[in-house]
Amino acid sequence: MSSRAHRSARHGRRSRRGLRIPVIAAGVATVAALGAAWAGTQALRSPGSTAASAAASASASVEAQSRTELAPGTVFVPPAAPSSAPATPSASAPAPPAEARGSAGASPSPAGSKPGPAAAAPAAKREPAASAPKTTAKAAFAPGYDSAADGQQALDAALRAAAADGKQVLLDFGANWCGNCKAADKVFGQPATNALLNDSYHLVKIDIGSQNSANFSILRKYSSGGGSYKMPVLIVLSPPGTVRTDTHQSGNPALTADGLGSFLRQWS
Repeated sequence: MSSRAHRSARHGRRSRRGLRIPVIAAGVATVAALGAAWAGTQALRSPGSTAASAAASASASVEAQSRTELAPGTVFVPPAAPSSAPATPSASAPAPPAEARGSAGASPSPAGSKPGPAAAAPAAKREPAASAPKTTAKAAFAPGYDSAADGQQALDAALRAAAADGKQVLLDFGANWCGNCKAADKVFGQPATNALLNDSYHLVKIDIGSQNSANFSILRKYSSGGGSYKMPVLIVLSPPGTVRTDTHQSGNPALTADGLGSFLRQWS
């Protein structure tokens, strides 16, 4: 009787051990399936978008930190966003040969017809052109910064004028709420300083106080990088458009008649 009981107990333990093996195998298969699914979702993520979002968050944190530490009269200019789209060369159709263009443009003449003499057009009598009156009047200096103005269009016009008359181009980046910019405007409007300005420069005032991204792009083009800029930022360009001096790098002159007058005479 006792041996039969022992055999029954041993048989029960073997049965329970046999049940554990399929349960453990099923658990392992479930963990493997979950791991494969997680790996699939990771593979679907775009590394470019992940890098872009990380860069954007880093830039936002730097900008937020810089804004809290800005001194009066300075503005934070965010760095230029990297271009992610690769340049795709545009395929242009080859131009037809000269012979084909000539034959296509010529109208066929009917068979047997002889070309007649070309009719001579009567010579038009030229009237002497009236010369435009020369004027030496200078535009009045306008203080402040027009936030609605197209900065690039004004810069292009100034560079065209500089190429014609040889003057320099003075870029004045500032803001209407900037006290230093108002002090510089007051000096630029004085007769002696204004005469220096008009004689040697084409002045372009560009607003960077209203967070205009297009104007920020112009500033970054002529003054390196981004970050905090002490206003006004004065940049002198030669007629071809090369930078001669940049006060973001060299520091502003004294915003007085002597300081700005010396600056204008030095780079004229």
